[in-house]
Amino acid sequence: MNEAAPPCLVIGLGCQRGCPVSVLEGLIEVSLLEHRLTLADICALASIDLKSSESGLLDLAERLALPLAFFSAEELAAFEVQLSHRSQIAFESTGCHGVAESAALAMASRLSGSPARLVIERRNSSRATFALAAAAPSERALHSQDMKTP
Repeated sequence: MNEAAPPCLVIGLGCQRGCPVSVLEGLIEVSLLEHRLTLADICALASIDLKSSESGLLDLAERLALPLAFFSAEELAAFEVQLSHRSQIAFESTGCHGVAESAALAMASRLSGSPARLVIERRNSSRATFALAAAAPSERALHSQDMKTP
């Protein structure tokens, strides 16, 4: 009998221009610790394509040895209905209402091929935002788990 694969947890990040990697690491560390998660639970990072040359994000992905994907504002807009917070400021500067949550949802969905859900809603520091998403289990996976005996 095959065990279901653990959920793929994805960190979505938004940041101000020039945000240092230390700020991103601190926000991630605190957010994961509060939810009793570790970096070992994370399979990828994601952000908006406007941040694709941000050295803090690129350095973070390298330090953590995790893939980092970037999505366009149009791709992120598809996840707007799932956002816990819609920021007009984010929309004016990026074209989407929430970078961290949207990016996390987009990447979790891409990796799993399934709908995604927020595990940790938007958290922010003075220079960055963080969110965590996971692929929602499919009906088939839920049914197979129900059939297992303890």
